[in-house]
Amino acid sequence: MRLLVAECTVTYRGRLSAHLPRATRLIMFKSDGSVLIHSDGGSYKPLNWMSPPCVVRENTETAEFVVTNKSGETLSIEVHQVHSDNSHELGVDPGLIKDGVEAHLQILLAENLSPLGQGYTLVRREYPTAIGPVDILCKSAQGETVAVEIKRRGEIDGVEQLTRYLELLNRDPLIAPVRGVFAAQEIKPQARTLALDRGISCITLDYEALKGTDDSSLRLF
Repeated sequence: MRLLVAECTVTYRGRLSAHLPRATRLIMFKSDGSVLIHSDGGSYKPLNWMSPPCVVRENTETAEFVVTNKSGETLSIEVHQVHSDNSHELGVDPGLIKDGVEAHLQILLAENLSPLGQGYTLVRREYPTAIGPVDILCKSAQGETVAVEIKRRGEIDGVEQLTRYLELLNRDPLIAPVRGVFAAQEIKPQARTLALDRGISCITLDYEALKGTDDSSLRLF
């Protein structure tokens, strides 16, 4: 990656025309071929950019970069004064690893069903049905079958999904009657209202507590 901090003017020609007047900006030339022009404000969004595949031509005599993509669009960067010009080899990035996604919540809750109540036992994770797998099927201490739908953010769609599972599961005489639990880190008020109206219990999950890295009993608030 090449990082160029310079006073520059930028002109874009393509589906429309756009111009950035002379100012100090950060110009990023990435190894994937993309070029991005940033100011010191505006959060993460660049002022202008060119996505790969594109060709970058640098004219050292005129201090100008011309970036062209396969559609014929051009981004012309005229450099007036260079403040910093550095190149860095970043290597292959492993990508973003998300923590606290639904799959993680499902695994942790299956290993520790105590948030559902005392005496719950696991029947199966990803319990198969004709319309898709139920996240967790378990038994309560009283022996009733419980289907748990897990979401990171609980919304009406999740309640509707669990409702369809319950309608199907309650047709199976081997496990019926089946009660539903809607579990999420955050449950929208509308989703909670709909769930309770349909006889579905709602549980808010604490991901850090499920991981064992947070003890809510030690909190002041």
